[in-house]
Parts: sequence; structure tokens; C-alpha cells
Amino acid sequence: MKYVNLGRSGLKVSRICLGTMAYANGAGGAHPWALDEAASQPFYKRAIEAGINFFDTANVYSFGTSEEFLGRAIAKYARRDEVVIATKVHGEMRPGDPNGKGLSRKAILTEIDNSLRRLGTDYVDLYQIHRYDPDVPIEETLEALHDVVKSGKARYIGASSMWAWQFMQALALQNANGWARFVSMQNHLNLIYREEEREMLPLCRNQGIGVIPWSPLARGRLARAPDEKTERSETDKFGTYLYRKTAEADRAVIERVGEIASERGISRGQVALAWHFSKPEVSAPIIGATKLVQLEDAIAAVDVTLSADEVKRLEEPYVPHPVSGFF
Repeated sequence: MKYVNLGRSGLKVSRICLGTMAYANGAGGAHPWALDEAASQPFYKRAIEAGINFFDTANVYSFGTSEEFLGRAIAKYARRDEVVIATKVHGEMRPGDPNGKGLSRKAILTEIDNSLRRLGTDYVDLYQIHRYDPDVPIEETLEALHDVVKSGKARYIGASSMWAWQFMQALALQNANGWARFVSMQNHLNLIYREEEREMLPLCRNQGIGVIPWSPLARGRLARAPDEKTERSETDKFGTYLYRKTAEADRAVIERVGEIASERGISRGQVALAWHFSKPEVSAPIIGATKLVQLEDAIAAVDVTLSADEVKRLEEPYVPHPVSGFF
């Protein structure tokens, strides 16, 4: 495994991050393709054996069962100080409670304690806002996050999908007030959705922010042939929302991934992940895996280096897309 600093921070993370959204069940309504706790164990074990030290979850993933699974797996397979645990806050956790979601001071200070309890730890390494909350003054959110860091409940803070101007405003306010600063941006980026290259990636490069993309394989679309169906592709409503309108334009990119994979003698997933490693802003794409071969592909991708010509060929068929993923 290879390790990099998360942006300009001193935090060292593995070149890939294991996302745990698919390891959850129970009353929270996990996705149909999700794995229960017993089925998820081999993935945590193999990831840690391979040197992956970076794990991403969220309070809202199946109403917290993902955090519970992750906490118990870390306790079983690793020492707490050897891993980087990232979780997120924003989504609705208590339906019917007007304070049971969002980024108010009340919500943040309540949800960090709930996440720590479920994870079975005294602190998280990276506490992220899952989305921007237009109903709360950004200053209130940022000061509450600062207090979470100063209390020792989080080592670092990060953000997720939002407009670049919103992110820059937050960074400026953090600098002006001496508050803990965001060190990472978890955003939507892959070979069939590259709109973040316009403003967010240059901003992150300029400000020393580590980029940890979600959906680096476009919900699996970049890891299989265009017409190949899976249970997830047939039931993933969010994936349909993200990519349905651009499916025909995306086909050319997906086919190009297949061409280069065939030439290289490696999987499509390895090619698509290796493209992320060609981007200087990207610290660690967040991969999901419900089959061990998918996890092995991601581990192997760390050692794949694409040539400048291969990157150009992969990017060539792309056409502009409507902005999606954070509203």
C-alpha cells in the first residue's frame, strides 16, 4: 500500500479509502445490495491486511449501523491508533425531530457524541459535513466544528459536495476567526463526471485541500461493460438520478476504459481508479466493495500508473454534464 498526506495536513492516509455505506442493515433501510455484519467482516479484514488505514462512513448510513459495524471491525482487526476513521454529519437521523438533521450547533454536538458511541471510540480522525446546510448560518456550523476539534472528539474536519464559492467562503471564515480548518473535500468525481475540474479541484490545489472523491467508479458503471446489469444497477435510485440523462454520452468513455483495460491486461476498475491517481489534487478515492474481487481490484490499482497518452485517451470522449450530486 502507498500512503499520502491528506492535503497539506500531516495526516497520512492510504491511497485508497474503504467506504462502508454498503456494510449496514436493520431498521435504517439499507440498500438492497448491502451486506450484513457477518458478510462484511472479510472486507474489513482484507483491507487492513492490505495496508488500507482509511475508512469512511456516515451517521446516516442505515441510521448508524454502518458506524456500528465499522467500530466493531476495527476493534477486532486493528489497533485504534493505526487507522483513520472518517464519518459525516448532516442527514436526517430522527424523523419528525426538527433538530434531528442538518448542521446547527445543536445537531453537530449531538451527532458527534452519537457517532462516537456507535463507533466505540473517543474520537474520530476526520469529521465531515455531508452536505452544505443553507438553513444554518455557516459561521454557526464552522464554530461548532471548531469546538468539536478543540474538545478532542475529532482530529481534523472535512467537507463534502458543495459549490466552490461556498467552500472558499468557509475556508476564509475559518482563517479569519482562527477556527479549525477543513483539510479535505469529499466530492463527486470520476471519468464520466468531471465537472469538479472546473473550479473545485483548482481551488483545492490552491488551498492545500485533500480530495477524496466519492463514487470514483460511477456506482460501478466504469467497472463493467456498458450493457452489463447488476443488482445494484437495477435498484440504485441515486445512481439512476446521477447518470440516467447522460448515459449515451457516457457510453463512449466507458468503452474507452474497456479498450485500455484490454490493452493493459487489467480490469476496467483498475484503469478507472488509476485515472484518479493521475490527478495531483486527489489523495484517496473512496471505493465501495460488495465482492472481494472489487476490493482486490482497488488494491491492485494503487500500483497502476497511466501514461499521459492513456489519460488523454480516457478523457477525450467526455462531454460537459449538468452539475449533480449535491442538491
